[in-house]
Amino acid sequence: MKIARSSTMAWLMTQCIALLVTAPILHVRAAAGAAVQEKVRPEAVAGAFYPADPQALSQMIDDMLAKATPPPVDGEILAAVAPHAGYPYSGPVAAWTYAALKGHKYSRVVVIAPSHYVGFDFTSVYDGDAYTTPLGQVPVDKEFARRLVKMSATIQLSGKGHQATQDAPEHSVEVELPWLQTVLGNFELVPIVMGDQSYESSRALGVALAKMLRDDHDTLVLASSDLSHYHTYGEAETIDHKTLNALEAYDYLSMSRNFESRVWEACGGAPIVAAMIYAERMGANKAEVLRYANSGDVNGDRSRVVGYSADLFIKSTHKADAVPPFSLTDAEKAELLSVARKSVEYMIQKNEPYAPLPSASETLNREYGAFVTLTENGSLRGCIGYTAPIKPLFMTVRDTATLAALRDPRFSPVRASELPKLAYEVSVLSPLRRVTGIEQIKVGRDGLLMKNGDSEGLLLPQVPVEQKWDRLTFLEQTCAKAGMDPNCWKDENTDIFSFTAVVFNKKSRE
Repeated sequence: MKIARSSTMAWLMTQCIALLVTAPILHVRAAAGAAVQEKVRPEAVAGAFYPADPQALSQMIDDMLAKATPPPVDGEILAAVAPHAGYPYSGPVAAWTYAALKGHKYSRVVVIAPSHYVGFDFTSVYDGDAYTTPLGQVPVDKEFARRLVKMSATIQLSGKGHQATQDAPEHSVEVELPWLQTVLGNFELVPIVMGDQSYESSRALGVALAKMLRDDHDTLVLASSDLSHYHTYGEAETIDHKTLNALEAYDYLSMSRNFESRVWEACGGAPIVAAMIYAERMGANKAEVLRYANSGDVNGDRSRVVGYSADLFIKSTHKADAVPPFSLTDAEKAELLSVARKSVEYMIQKNEPYAPLPSASETLNREYGAFVTLTENGSLRGCIGYTAPIKPLFMTVRDTATLAALRDPRFSPVRASELPKLAYEVSVLSPLRRVTGIEQIKVGRDGLLMKNGDSEGLLLPQVPVEQKWDRLTFLEQTCAKAGMDPNCWKDENTDIFSFTAVVFNKKSRE
């Protein structure tokens, strides 16, 4: 997507404008007695997003790094996120990522970035020899790139998304390089631009990198991404903190889904998800948000801002602090059950949706996934939910109760005569976390979501208890719910996500 242009010259110079670049530079050098042409990607946004003069650029970076004070890192930094807007805007936040990397040694950096201007349906690994910035040339690890594209049909060697022109001054990889040159010195680069933003593309890239780097402790994966675009200051903070809360919870499946549906925003959402999948499979057990701000904090214009964050994914030497279990008060449970009942009755009796007022409870106004289960005389009558935190909890319950009554494909729609017989059960879901070993699954505590490509199935925590299943049967039945072979959980292409739930119920007319 092409970046929208602001009406102010300062915004234009740091967000959109680039120097004229028409083609990669071809250098000719002698190799074994023959002339060999090098394909070098020149800087496209020097003089616009950051200074073109090397001394001025170094001074700007050094000044910003001096002001960033991230806490000491406990463990190994496997991956990171940094923004990619003009340095006057995103630089004070990006500096926190790069200050955290100072003193760490990486011989290779994989930069995963989005394509802002050119559309294509694959992940593009640069097919050239180097990128340049005013601080010098960064060589591409061509051998690594050649091996990477063999790992998945969704990954290709290409110049797509890397080439820059006056009309398409792509900056998402380039803007990160002067920072990396400053804090790391010499390294080889693997520049990747994602054209396809789907979960499957992010997963394919993250898994491929993890397989290639399984025993490697000398590579950094960096996701290049800004957050929400062109909302008011308060709206941006609300949207962006939903994204960052999910990042810290390591719920990348919900992040990917909400990015695709535009519920949350990050222009490099797919690169962030890919970096998280990679880091998790390399042993990351901690996600840390170092800094958040938006452009309104820089220029004072809070009417139309862009969000930025600095984040790390760490393989920590210490176990992360236990997160207090999610809970609801009796009053909050009663309120949600009332919303569920009224939403069904309004739609069936009045043929109109129930419109509850915003809850007085801060918890019920936060976004959570939830399911509503309807039973009649003890038998299932409908069950539908949102797995991702899409809407405030009270609205999620309103929607899913109505859907359970009228849209569950296993049953005919609920009739008005059935309303007095219905009982309602609400299950509020925790964030989703991928299971890295089936021994982690505890029957009675965990629900499961099984996903392999387009095939997906979910069973709530109460189901295996009611059915008296053991762990193995629970896995097999979740596969069956997804329409897959009962042994699908053994397939390396199957992701198993677990979650807990707060479950409560009450008869409709009590």
